[in-house]
Amino acid sequence: MVLIMNELDDLVKDTNDNELIMLYRDNDENAKNLLFYKYKYIIDILINKHMRMLKRFNVDMQEAYSECNVGFSNGLKSYDEEKDASLVTFVTICIERRLGNLIRKYKNEKHKVMQETYSLDYAYEDGNLLDMIKDDYIRDPLIDMASDEKVEEIIEEAKFVLTSREFEVFNLMAAGFDYKEIAAILKKTNKQVDNTIQRIKIKMKKILEEKENF
Repeated sequence: MVLIMNELDDLVKDTNDNELIMLYRDNDENAKNLLFYKYKYIIDILINKHMRMLKRFNVDMQEAYSECNVGFSNGLKSYDEEKDASLVTFVTICIERRLGNLIRKYKNEKHKVMQETYSLDYAYEDGNLLDMIKDDYIRDPLIDMASDEKVEEIIEEAKFVLTSREFEVFNLMAAGFDYKEIAAILKKTNKQVDNTIQRIKIKMKKILEEKENF
């Protein structure tokens, strides 16, 4: 029997994502509904984030939501709990990529110049992520990793010096999300995320300084 809204609200509070994913992959309809209900807010965040570009290139909104749903489903199917990313981070990046590809498709079809960028150039308070780390480096499977061996070393070291929460925020920063968007995705306060970002900067700068002095 398909779960009703009130039941979903109750189950969201005390369900284990990994167990739900296993049930989802066994085509359990209740697990599918619960996972979507629990994380559907991510789609709204990403749609709002890219709304200006969606309107600029006249992207069909029904198609945009459809692509987000596909990205969400793909994320659930390919998520590996043994990897470092949490489910919410992994699914967010999967949806972000799917939506970004759709926008680029519309942009190419209309032959318009895209003024925004889908890279690591979000300007944080005292510089962007590229000021701390070389560009295009985020770890697989979330983002294409650069071939530069030194960059890969830095990423590997980051996994050891950053806490699991810091590494989660680190991935979202590098994917182009600002601290307010990260706070919304992770359901934390802006201040909590900003504090985490400051700790990340300190730790990553230390890694870079050690590399330079090596």
